[in-house]
Amino acid sequence: MTSSTATTRHHQQVLTLRSRGKSLQRFTAEVEQVVRASGVETGLCTVFLRHTSASLIIQENADPDVLVDLENFLAKLVPEGNHYIHSTEGPDDMPAHIRTVLTHTSETIPVVQGRLGLGTWQGIYLWEHRARGSSREVIVHVTGY
Repeated sequence: MTSSTATTRHHQQVLTLRSRGKSLQRFTAEVEQVVRASGVETGLCTVFLRHTSASLIIQENADPDVLVDLENFLAKLVPEGNHYIHSTEGPDDMPAHIRTVLTHTSETIPVVQGRLGLGTWQGIYLWEHRARGSSREVIVHVTGY
């Protein structure tokens, strides 16, 4: 869906990503396609995740060891176990919520000359915090000129 006023254009699309259980999944290319479809040359791209047990991050896209280290660090910082009150959905659910609070459910990226203004080594990732895979919705909203 695209709409515009005399000066500002808005374009919004919902991406459905299938997570693979606890992992970081890069989806930069999908967001770049939405930016191209928007026709915006200069503006902002907001990426918003509609869930509370997964998150979004912008991170290193070249060395996969960075992602492994991040996953290991967060697992140590917020361990799973039977010590949480909220446990209806299993021992990984409350830790997933805490991990989401410590990270992000949205990111805003400048659009420069019709492209995402990411640095050379930056990628956009869905960070699934639950053990089982799930269908995750991400709203991509592009606004600008």
